[in-house]
Amino acid sequence: MRKHILLTFVVFLCLTSCTQISKETIEYKAELIKHTVISDGHPIALWEKSDPNAKESILLVHGRTWSAVPDFDLQVEGEDLSLMDGLVAEGYAVYAIDLRGYGETPRDSSGWQTPNKGAQDVVAALTWMAEQKQWSSTPHLFGWSMGSTISHLAAQQAPELMSSLTLFGYWKDSDQTSGPDAPDLIPARTINTAEAAASDFLIPGSISQNAIDAYVELALKYDPVRVDMNNMDQFNALDPSKVNVPTLILQGEHDPIGPTAIQTKLFERLGTAHKQWTVIAGGDHAAFMETPRPYFIHALVNFLQGISID
Repeated sequence: MRKHILLTFVVFLCLTSCTQISKETIEYKAELIKHTVISDGHPIALWEKSDPNAKESILLVHGRTWSAVPDFDLQVEGEDLSLMDGLVAEGYAVYAIDLRGYGETPRDSSGWQTPNKGAQDVVAALTWMAEQKQWSSTPHLFGWSMGSTISHLAAQQAPELMSSLTLFGYWKDSDQTSGPDAPDLIPARTINTAEAAASDFLIPGSISQNAIDAYVELALKYDPVRVDMNNMDQFNALDPSKVNVPTLILQGEHDPIGPTAIQTKLFERLGTAHKQWTVIAGGDHAAFMETPRPYFIHALVNFLQGISID
């Protein structure tokens, strides 16, 4: 009789626990919310997904061709691919910016995006985020591909606005510089293609064809026209020795855009002593949407939590 009562009690606890877990899982599905931040008079789209109890926030900065939603919040039934969802599940308030001309942020009157405009708009977003809640720290900053160099510029210009900097797919060789643009350039407004949208997925079997198709569809929906960039020589101002915030370098093992030689120079020359370099085994330029995603998120969150301890 005692065994029967004990077994019933255990089953009750299990059912109660499972019910609570299921309820929490349902409630944990964060809504994607669009905000508008004004940067030097220009409207900037800023997307949010948050844990309602979040004490820390992070800003994600997309790459050269595609905007925040396809890059950071890809939704495919039966698959976990969203970096925003992954970080919300770890307790963060997550924001992702559309830089000028990308996604739901319009081009400005010049028709051009530049590195300095990008850094300026990142700074505006960080400033806005800091004002939304009494966070336990200033926001964290994460930049991918071209977004990593724009985030690097922002870190040099306004380090007081961020608790940390994470650079993934960093492409800029610290020993190389760019020359000025040719005069009288006109924005080309090239139509983006499905082939270009699928080009970052390099490792066979690392992401399903269904997910690639969904990414391509979403990318072309949000970014049908390629953004035009000029004044790339503004990236000549990048100087790792001027980065004095805690910095994480994430490198996909098979990423041709961010090879080891470039990451080595970057890591060795960083001005901060609080730095870490993690290689994502089996990962390429889009590792956070592919099979290494759990480790990618673990490495990122582990670094962010270490900063909180400091």
